[in-house]
Order: sequence, then structure tokens, then C-alpha cells
Amino acid sequence: EPVRVRGAGRTDAGVHASGQVAAVRVARPPDDLDRLRASLNALLPTSIVVAEVALADDAFDPRRAAVRRCYEYRIWRAPAPSPFWRRYAWHVWGPLDMGAMDAAGRMVVGQHDFRAFRASDADPVRTTVRRVFESRFETRDALLVYRIEANAFLKHMVRTLVGTLVEIGRGQRAVESMAELLAGAPRGAAGPTAPPHGLVLKHVRYDEPATEPSTP
Repeated sequence: EPVRVRGAGRTDAGVHASGQVAAVRVARPPDDLDRLRASLNALLPTSIVVAEVALADDAFDPRRAAVRRCYEYRIWRAPAPSPFWRRYAWHVWGPLDMGAMDAAGRMVVGQHDFRAFRASDADPVRTTVRRVFESRFETRDALLVYRIEANAFLKHMVRTLVGTLVEIGRGQRAVESMAELLAGAPRGAAGPTAPPHGLVLKHVRYDEPATEPSTP
């Protein structure tokens, strides 16, 4: 039967998702959810996999019901590009001051005006204020991973944050400049937009966690 697929949110072209959530309304609930999942995966292209199928209330809206979203941006930190990570990580080689990047990343946590990190061609929004719960870097072998969780995101927000943090790591701007950017500075004041292929939507939360994640 024809169905309308509703997603938890849009991602830029070239961005990946390992925890996207989608909902469809069907005339009759399926008897076997595991069989439905297997059938969907048999029909879908290999680039898309249904990891889990569950029944939800008719009123469930995967976008409006979401309370938090988590993204990770991967940077490949090695002299040579990786043939395995080339589609999923931005190759950045050269000295990076991780102390400065960590300090600037911690400043992102909290409620701020992210107008400086919003795409200039984005559709109008009611407000550019967002609340960030987690903003930190992790090192996984040659991968530098920036992890951020917020109540909502603006178009290009994570990618522009990453581009700005890399400029801070390269010494092209001061750590203190992040505070000015988070106070509602114009888009031109922030750094470049990092390439889309390093970004992945990790998960969408529909309930508040019992404890807040710790910041480094």
C-alpha cells in the first residue's frame, strides 16, 4: 500500500546516519515485526538498512517528538588519506592544538545563539538559539571524533562548528573568539563549513536521559 515516510530530520547531501528514525502509518499492524524488517532489507538498496521495527502510537511524529539529537564528525588524522575512511572522514593533516580545540568545544555546551554557524541559504526559522548538552572530542586511533548532542540543530551548524574548531586548532583564530560567535555573530564571522561526508547522525532521543553527560 502507498505510505508516507516521516523522518526524524533532514541531513545535508553527503551526510550519513546510523541512527535515523522514520515512521509510516499502515492500514493493519504487521503480525511479525522481525519478518517485516527482513523483508524491507531485502527490498532496499544496500546503502540503507532497517535496524529495528517497532509499533508506535498513531500520533507519533519522529521529528516533533524528538527531544535530543546526537551527531559525530570524523576527522582522519594521518599523513596519507585512508581508502577505507575516505567516504566517512575529512582528511586533515598538519599540527592541531587539541588543547585549544577542547577548550573551544567545551564553550559550545549550554544555550547559545548559533546564528554564526547557520547556512546563509537556510530557510527562515523562528529562533537560532539552541541548547547543547554535549560537545567534546575523542581520539580513536587515527580518527579525531567530534561528538555533539543538542535539542535541535540549524542547517550546517555542526559542519560549521567543526570548520571553526579546526581553524582554532591551526592557530588561525583564538579560543576566545568562540564566545563572540556564540553570542549571535553573523555567519561570516565563523569558519568554513566542513565537508559533509565526515558527519553522521548517531541517534535521536525521545526521552530525557536520567543524568546529563559529563563534559571534559
